[in-house]
Amino acid sequence: MILEMRDICKDYPMGKGVAHILKNVNLDVEEGEYLAIMGPSGSGKTTLMNLIGCLDVPTSGSYLLGGRDVTTCNNKQLAEVRNKELGFVFQSFNLLPKLTALENVALPLLYGGVKKAERLERARAALETVGLSDRVEHRPDQLSGGQCQRVAIARAIVGKPKLLLADEPTGALDSASGAAVMELFRQLHESGSTIIMITHDRSIAKHAAKLMTIRDGVLSGGDDYE
Repeated sequence: MILEMRDICKDYPMGKGVAHILKNVNLDVEEGEYLAIMGPSGSGKTTLMNLIGCLDVPTSGSYLLGGRDVTTCNNKQLAEVRNKELGFVFQSFNLLPKLTALENVALPLLYGGVKKAERLERARAALETVGLSDRVEHRPDQLSGGQCQRVAIARAIVGKPKLLLADEPTGALDSASGAAVMELFRQLHESGSTIIMITHDRSIAKHAAKLMTIRDGVLSGGDDYE
């Protein structure tokens, strides 16, 4: 089991009261799974993704990632977990505009202390995996939206993370580019990647092997798609 969440709650102060954003969430993800979590705006899905990605901490409950209780980690330890064990793909790409595709992909390895020759070699291999070996020296403003998202996916997989997290990965793309990105996720899953994808779009969620839904902070489901 890569991920185990038990009775996860997340509260935020609101005025004189408290907003209960996540309510006793339980989630298990095994190695090699491809899970979509679907919910409307305001359902708590982004909050849940932030907790899974160790970008935030729960108010209560336990979260084991690779058998390690990350709720006990300090900020430095959480940063190490994000760098070494998790890969992130966001709707807005989050590429640095002055860096080439190769430099953007290599950046997590720089933060991880990997030597230059190795990180550039691994970055080139990751770009080849996503079909961009001919775009390594292009900056984001020289790439299409779909190409930028593929660079972002290469950056997410270059560190060989235990878990790949995708938050609305096709939200900023046209339908053709979105279809190409979802095909790439399919290939990554078939090659052994464990993927959790957050989306509000059922047509995108159907690309995953399993679906869960979140509404008003309550997570349910876990059905396999036929």
